Order: sequence, then structure tokens, then C-alpha cells
Amino acid sequence: MFKIIRRIDKLLLLLVALTIVGSAIGCEWFPESTFELARESRLPKWIILPPRLTRNDVSVTMSLYDSLWGSDVKIILQDTKGQTLTKVYGMEKGRGPLYLKHPPQGFPPGYPAYEVITINGITDIIEHRKMEPIFYVTDDPAVWKELGVEQK
Repeated sequence: MFKIIRRIDKLLLLLVALTIVGSAIGCEWFPESTFELARESRLPKWIILPPRLTRNDVSVTMSLYDSLWGSDVKIILQDTKGQTLTKVYGMEKGRGPLYLKHPPQGFPPGYPAYEVITINGITDIIEHRKMEPIFYVTDDPAVWKELGVEQK
């Protein structure tokens, strides 16, 4: 009976250790949240379309992961068949969404929310307009200024 309890204890200890290690390094298989780029939004600056493809030929997915060092981001560009064309990784500024001091009218409470994301040294600002798995890329100079990001 005690051997069984010891084995269960060792197995639980191993499971806890693996969970802690996975959380610490950020696990690509378990995103905190995943969003799809709105069709009417421009592509983020980190994405370059392959030759002969247009914006309508691709979709972009953004997944956010929490780690000990901050929020990690994975952006995936896919064609209409679901084939991955590009996958890039970066970091989100801060932990969680950012908000404007004086948000514009016409949005639900708590929105719009923003994420400042840097990938390969290039920064872009993501906008969430309401609680849905959709995101937009914003070029609004007032948003960039208030969030303290230099627009290039």
C-alpha cells in the first residue's frame, strides 16, 4: 500500500515540476488566448506577403502566452488552404492589454484595448474593439502617442 502511495507522490511531484517548467519557459501548445486578424485590417508590419499573394489570400492568427519574463506572442500567416507560410515570435509590452485615458465613444465598456507588440525589432499596435477573438492593427497617431510608442 505504501509503495503505491510513494509512486503516486512521485508521479504528482513530476507532474507539478513539468507544469512549473512549462509555465516558466512559455508553452507554445497552450496559449492564454488566440485571435484572428480582421479581414478589413491591414497586415502587421512583421508580415510580408509571399509573391503573387494578396491580403485576401491569407489569414493571420495571433496567440499570446504568459511566461516568467512577460507575455510572448506568436503570429502565424496562413494561406486559404490552412498551410503555414510564416511564423514569427515576439514580446508584448507589459502584462496584458493597455487602455487609453479617454477612450473614444461607441465602444463597449473596457474597450478598445491595445497591445504593443515587438517582433524582430519592429513594433506595431494591436487593437481589440470588443470581446471577441478578432484583432485589428491600428495606425491612429493619437493611440500611438498616448501609449508612448514612436510611430515609424
